[in-house]
Amino acid sequence: MKAAKGGIGRALDQPDGSTRLYLFYGPDEGQSRSHGERRLKALGATRFIANAGAVRSDPALLADEAGAMSLFGEPRAIWVEPAGDEIADGVDALLSAPASESPVIVIAGALRKTSALLKLAEAHPLAVVHASYIPEGQDAERMVSGVGRMHGLRMTASVAARIADACGNDQAIVGQELAKLALYVGASPEAPKELDHDAVDAVGAEVPEGDFLKLADLALAGELPQVSQELARLSSGGTEAIPVIRALQRRLLMLAPMRARVDSGERSGAVMASLGKSLFWKDKPLIETLLGTWDARGLETVAERAGKLERQLMRGDAPPPAEALGEELTAIARRASRRR
Repeated sequence: MKAAKGGIGRALDQPDGSTRLYLFYGPDEGQSRSHGERRLKALGATRFIANAGAVRSDPALLADEAGAMSLFGEPRAIWVEPAGDEIADGVDALLSAPASESPVIVIAGALRKTSALLKLAEAHPLAVVHASYIPEGQDAERMVSGVGRMHGLRMTASVAARIADACGNDQAIVGQELAKLALYVGASPEAPKELDHDAVDAVGAEVPEGDFLKLADLALAGELPQVSQELARLSSGGTEAIPVIRALQRRLLMLAPMRARVDSGERSGAVMASLGKSLFWKDKPLIETLLGTWDARGLETVAERAGKLERQLMRGDAPPPAEALGEELTAIARRASRRR
């Protein structure tokens, strides 16, 4: 069952006790994760981690774990992340079971409309489904303010807008930056404090999201030498790997529907013009180049590989993050250079 955009808060804070599955999916995985954490907090539950691979191998696992009584009677929730269609059979078994003690929270990335997991959850009355998209404009400001309240921070709309812009509207990055700012001003949920521009200046919370997107754009444009230069500037620990991948995914989400319109017969210039101010004028030459470089299938392939790499990095079963990111962006740049 789909949760309405405005009704997700009620579904999380005042849920129907019969709900067995919460599926949070979409490109903004930080927001999806935040919804899951909010549900855990409302339950006062402990988290039991279930691996998606284990669920795929044993489809009865979710139903068994959700149906088991806690050892000491405390509430708990089964948490599956990252997940996709590989757990569809397990979710089917969960929703078909005669009874369940604990809800299951699933964090998935972008799922296609044809996804077996998505179709199953949307059609079932014991499931709540919510899609998380990168917020923009006032929605982004409200997101920052909401995350700030969780850290005991109050702020004006201009401060919220500044942080949203600096963090590329990515809720996961926003959460990290606001946690640092809360420590700096001594804020907590029990003792809220005002966050102003001076504090942001002092902590230097300007996240180089523009650099992340620049690197993604250079790879998509096939600029191999510049990609190598930018990769060399990143930290050896690879802490920027996931933000760069998410910047790449956001660019792909912009390009895919535009490419589809070009494929249907529209001129790229007309497609860009129809976007109005949502497409920054300085980006128009780049976007036109990318639309001419990549076809729909190519964009889809890059998106699939980027999503796979992000999940591997989150699970910790990829090569060192800096190495994995470098290999992927170099491969994208080489493919783009051959297409030009």
